[in-house]
Amino acid sequence: MEMRADLLIVGAGMVGSALALALRHSGLHVLLLDGGPLTVRPFDASAAFEPRVSALSAASQRILERLGAWEGIAQRRATPYCHMQVWDGSGTGQIHFSAASVHAQVLGHIVENRVVQDGLLERLHDSDVGLLPNARLEQLRRSGKDWLVTLHDGRQLRAPLVVAADGANSAVRRLAGCETREWDYLHHAIVTSVRCTAGHQATAWQRFTDDGPLAFLPLSRDGAQDWCSIVWSTTPEHAERLMALDEPAFNKALQQAFEGRLGDVLQTDPRVCVPLRQRHAKRYVDEGLALIGDAAHTIHPLAGQGVNLGFLDAAVLAEVLIGARERGERLADVKVLGRYERRRMPHNLALMAAMEGFERLFQANPLPLRWLRNSGLKLVEQMPEAKAVFVRQALGLSGDLPQLAKA
Repeated sequence: MEMRADLLIVGAGMVGSALALALRHSGLHVLLLDGGPLTVRPFDASAAFEPRVSALSAASQRILERLGAWEGIAQRRATPYCHMQVWDGSGTGQIHFSAASVHAQVLGHIVENRVVQDGLLERLHDSDVGLLPNARLEQLRRSGKDWLVTLHDGRQLRAPLVVAADGANSAVRRLAGCETREWDYLHHAIVTSVRCTAGHQATAWQRFTDDGPLAFLPLSRDGAQDWCSIVWSTTPEHAERLMALDEPAFNKALQQAFEGRLGDVLQTDPRVCVPLRQRHAKRYVDEGLALIGDAAHTIHPLAGQGVNLGFLDAAVLAEVLIGARERGERLADVKVLGRYERRRMPHNLALMAAMEGFERLFQANPLPLRWLRNSGLKLVEQMPEAKAVFVRQALGLSGDLPQLAKA
């Protein structure tokens, strides 16, 4: 027996869940399916941090507030940061960004991905969105004007519109034959949480080393501010050596790479190593199909912008679909879905190009380029107007914003 819906969202991660919530009052029959259990776990404020975190922008916070999820997130664990300190480890250039420079209270919040997910799931369980847990996609094919989805247990779902929100290795994107441009950064990222002797000072720290960027992102637990989430991007060979170290040796190597800015590294949680690959779909939409979040684009974690792009994708797509429904248009029409692509693809490509340029510039070893990046950092540090533009961009409050993200 087939289940029918107006819209199938495949993937109930942060971005897919946000889209489902944004459509909860649209009058559409929405089904959200995921291979996981879709349960909200009890939260223990004294528990260890999850290794994966996101730097949520002000725009993402507004979206989550309007979806009703931010309160649950803030009640769990969300660490605001007001400053960003960036420096070149092989030179003298450095730059400092402050929320106060644009009359903002914070630059953003560092939040564990699972905390964001649970805040969204709480609201989904209170909504009329249909949830299909433990539903792993097996087949996807056209059937007349609909998509016919077959799950691993034989269940079949039918809908005229499918949204791929199933991550960087999207099964929907693969089964639908969507083409991508992608390449390896030839770097791996080591991700974990660490405790230092000095507090993080509500600051996101980033040092560009000879092997790649190293970020210390502020975390708070039980009122203490001596924890940080780290993202250490380095060569695969170096990453392998670092992963093989015991905790004391790793702590020492990390402390040296970070120039001891936060004192001694006292404790490290279990480490995760992730290969870094950039990926961008050639098209975000096709007839009856839309890609959002990491299914459409993945970028270097240099500025922690990935999930922020995904939330904006979800908010814009929801806005386009609700507007089209009010006008009596067919939602699966590629002309309708193309409005979402036209609004989001240029913004995403621009940020991806900027991150790629930063990454290449700071990996460059020739002396003229090293001089250029150091001189550039020093120059921008002396230009408040230029720094303010960067800060507003980091807040996510410029450009073509969806209603969910506007003040």
